[in-house]
Amino acid sequence: MNTPRPIEAKQLHHPGRWVAAVILVLLAALFVITAATNEAYQWETYFQYLFDTRIAAAAAKTLALTVLSMLIGVVLGALMAVLRMSPNPVLRGVSWVYLWLFRGTPIYVQLVFWGLLGSIYQSISLGFTEISLERVLSNTFMLAVIGLGLNESAYMAEIVRAGIQAVPEGQTEASKALGMSWWQTIRRTVMPQAMRIIIPPTGNEFISLLKTTSLVVVVPYTMELFGRSMDIANALFRPVPMLLVAATWYLAITSILMVGQYYLEKYYARGATKELSSRQLAALADAEGKPPANVSVKPGS
Repeated sequence: MNTPRPIEAKQLHHPGRWVAAVILVLLAALFVITAATNEAYQWETYFQYLFDTRIAAAAAKTLALTVLSMLIGVVLGALMAVLRMSPNPVLRGVSWVYLWLFRGTPIYVQLVFWGLLGSIYQSISLGFTEISLERVLSNTFMLAVIGLGLNESAYMAEIVRAGIQAVPEGQTEASKALGMSWWQTIRRTVMPQAMRIIIPPTGNEFISLLKTTSLVVVVPYTMELFGRSMDIANALFRPVPMLLVAATWYLAITSILMVGQYYLEKYYARGATKELSSRQLAALADAEGKPPANVSVKPGS
């Protein structure tokens, strides 16, 4: 009786993938060459204003707008999330109306409204005195921060609520059984686990908010990156290179924020990563022998 030969696994060839990859590379190279040689892009103006001090200052103000608006969004969003989960129907109703209003209307319309607020409310009458709002509502930077922050809080409320509700109730019950207070349970048990769910969409919201700041020109606040670039473009009558300058700065800042988000997600995912022995790994691996993404093999096992 002949012993059967062992089965030899042979890798399948996929020529279509290589053809598609070559076509994509050629198209990308063609685009780069045509863009570099196209005089309409006006690359000399682009390189002249790429590191202009006015553009750099506008980028700093864009970051300030983003950070301050995100702080308002996170704090107010966490409050709205707590109200949404409250057993009190009145508080739940207030939270629902707030989310319905700010998520149901475009951010552009909201910012236009904040820009017109000074013409709608010139003063507030308290009966015995009248308070002028002209100086307060003429601060377009503050109006832009409030407009962006309130809109962002409506989305952050749902993100925070989803993260908290994803933590099993048994975790809270176990913490109470160990004698932890409500604050200790939230700080040591609920939030560390909820952050794994909250951080990724929050990072995406932060990056999205950075680009949304370009809409504050309707407030009008034009000292941020996009508005300042367009001011220079209107003076030079060269909008294309200045748009490229603004896009380059947005791309650079976004890339830095994406790196920060990656390490922040990695920090909060520490408890979710498992180390398995070879036997445990074999039990979890699928038919192709690929282990789960959050699994690593112990060295020497």
